[in-house]
Amino acid sequence: MDTFEKDWNTAIFRDRKALPEAITVALSDREISVKLRRNPRARKYILRLPMEDDAPVLTVPHGGTLSTAQRFAEKQALWIEERLSKRAPKAELVEGVPVPLRGKSYTLKSSGKLRGLVEAVETEEGAVLIVPGEPQALGRKLIKFYKEEARKDLEAAVARYTARIGRQATAISVRDTKSRWGSCASNGRLSFSWRLILAPPDILEYVAAHEVAHLMHMDHSDAFWKLCYELAPHTRTAQNWLKAHGAQLHLIN
Repeated sequence: MDTFEKDWNTAIFRDRKALPEAITVALSDREISVKLRRNPRARKYILRLPMEDDAPVLTVPHGGTLSTAQRFAEKQALWIEERLSKRAPKAELVEGVPVPLRGKSYTLKSSGKLRGLVEAVETEEGAVLIVPGEPQALGRKLIKFYKEEARKDLEAAVARYTARIGRQATAISVRDTKSRWGSCASNGRLSFSWRLILAPPDILEYVAAHEVAHLMHMDHSDAFWKLCYELAPHTRTAQNWLKAHGAQLHLIN
């Protein structure tokens, strides 16, 4: 997720009225809607461009005003435009397009059969992901396959890491989460993005280790990070990979 943030401690807040859902900001060639989210705990204005959406989100701190939010967003119009221009279009899941699986690129192909399992095969032309069903159903069946594979890999990873720390997850869910790759609830329930199956295996392993570490430490204290690095020594490398390539995992839709 792209982020631009700035302290606004010198602003004088007078109009503390309820914020609208969004404001409009003019770019060089069009206008764009910027969503507003007030956060009483925030101490600064934070502008984000979510990975899964082209609508920026502006967090307004406690005491922030609509007029100040508007000025802040308008000053970042060039930043918004630059980030949007760098985004690749979402991949259309049709036969012949390249699709990722565990960090490797495959060519999507229909099996021509209504039933059967998804198969990853190597051919003379390269790696191919063969999906059963009619061509118009390729996307839906591929996403279903991704979710099933993600669950298998994540359950296996969580089982390994929980065994090492002597704790158990109460449940594991796989979803299409928008703002984070994984989470751990206070009741021990772990949740992950199915899109991790698109990334190299080490990335999924890191996210699983990160959330399992939260079963011991429900914070990001030094003790938490010490355990996280013990479980996944490649933590920093994985974090850098997600920062550089995470947005691409949301192009599959």
